[in-house]
Amino acid sequence: MTSLPPPRPDGSGTPYRVAVVCLGNICRSPMADVVLTDRVTDAGLERVVEVVSAGTGNWHVGNPMDRRAASLLTAHGYDASRHSAQQFEKTWFTEADVVLAMDADNLADLEALRPVDHDQGRLLMFRDFDPRSGGDHDREVPDPYYGGDDGFEAVLAMVERTSDAIVADLIRVVGG
Repeated sequence: MTSLPPPRPDGSGTPYRVAVVCLGNICRSPMADVVLTDRVTDAGLERVVEVVSAGTGNWHVGNPMDRRAASLLTAHGYDASRHSAQQFEKTWFTEADVVLAMDADNLADLEALRPVDHDQGRLLMFRDFDPRSGGDHDREVPDPYYGGDDGFEAVLAMVERTSDAIVADLIRVVGG
């Protein structure tokens, strides 16, 4: 199983920042942001861990979360109301302790933006932490945007169990 990197050496005293990235920042990454933030709060880590999300594309910037994702999160007791889509910026590499891509295309887009001096170990796949991931061939969170409600349900289940594993590792990395 993958481990989170230690806090950035230059991040003295700032919260450990986890950036979750998908394509448009309206489905997968905001779902992960909301659930992971909830889990961080439940673990009492909200003062030492910050979760943010973004998309590699810019066409949804400023928009709320996809209504199906927001509705599902709300039905499961999460607060999906505060999300506003944003685009990942190259500067996030210096601001985040770890950047978690939702799929291989997002990872490739992020690799193309990654400064040469950025520690490659700080750019990982979100599902690298999923206890049910089947290794290299099963590392992606599928994009539910063009499918039905069952796709959103499957993504939420992946996000919840992966967030639990990430929080367990955050406790190791930042204390808790």
